[in-house]
Amino acid sequence: MEVTYKKWSELNGEDVLLFTLTNDRGMELSATNYGCIVTKLLVPDRKGNVENVVLGFDRFEPYLTNAPYFGAVIGRVAGRIQGASFELDGVTYELAKNENNNHLHGGPNGFHRVLWQAEPVRRGDAVGVVFSYTSLDGEEGYPGTVDVQVVYWLNNDNEWIVTYHARSDRTTLLNLTNHTYFNLSGNLKRDILDHELTIKSSRVLELNRELIPTGAVMDVANTPFDLRQGKKVKEAVESGHPQIELAGRGYDHPFWLDRQHDEEIVLCDAESGRTLTVETDEVGVVVYTSNQLPEGLDLGGVPSRKYLGICLETQGLPDAIHHPQFPSYILPAGQDYESVTTYRFGVYRAGGEERP
Repeated sequence: MEVTYKKWSELNGEDVLLFTLTNDRGMELSATNYGCIVTKLLVPDRKGNVENVVLGFDRFEPYLTNAPYFGAVIGRVAGRIQGASFELDGVTYELAKNENNNHLHGGPNGFHRVLWQAEPVRRGDAVGVVFSYTSLDGEEGYPGTVDVQVVYWLNNDNEWIVTYHARSDRTTLLNLTNHTYFNLSGNLKRDILDHELTIKSSRVLELNRELIPTGAVMDVANTPFDLRQGKKVKEAVESGHPQIELAGRGYDHPFWLDRQHDEEIVLCDAESGRTLTVETDEVGVVVYTSNQLPEGLDLGGVPSRKYLGICLETQGLPDAIHHPQFPSYILPAGQDYESVTTYRFGVYRAGGEERP
């Protein structure tokens, strides 16, 4: 296993670095210190062909203007905050409005748009990169100075492990996630409509027309959101369900997980044989099937289009600050924020999944 890095570009006089983590089984992860963006993720299919399974650009510059959160860490708060404001300890905070009248993914200059400090790291069973950033009090309207550390690990079990740690000097909101778009076909040969998705979740949040939770929690039974036994993405797209139509004919929904760290999210592509199993200690996952992905972006020679990728954003439930029935993502002053999500890649044949 090894970790290497090089200068990729410059931004405001500072170096933009590109790190590459490689294990002994042919898996390779590339990430930059700009937004902690995963630019490329190479994994083998059932025949041993190693191909890229994420959406991203070959060059740095498009990430400054065209990237719809490709591969980035999202913060301070993932998802939407209605009205771009919230009340905390009797004080109302006004946030940046970057989607209609609402606040989305930490604002226009959220964690996905900043240059993080970064350094390679090794341990006995993995190689990695440590990203560090200090978000100052008042950044994008949030209270408190927050020290954030995100670590990407790669091991020989073909696991990409993401650990998040943060601490604030004032009580604030924090809800971090990673916004990688996955496509297990390899090198974007096909869209994700024939990918099969399984999620151990009996509840999904209802959304309003602005894709913000209404507060209602829906039972998934007898709906396209019942993924407990697995469904192809196209089954949802073609279902005609009002919530699916509202989101642009696909998923853009928060699933409230029934289990944690128990193979609770599994994505499969039958043709390539690739599988992705996601395990997390977060309470939810926002599944987004790129229903509103801009068309025509050059993704390594493949033009972007709807349904080209699927995001599995493990996180607290969106807009929880306005819905006390949801688990809170308030981070008290001086307390540690800790979260871990593991993405394990494998292959399966007729006899079932085989891990590398």
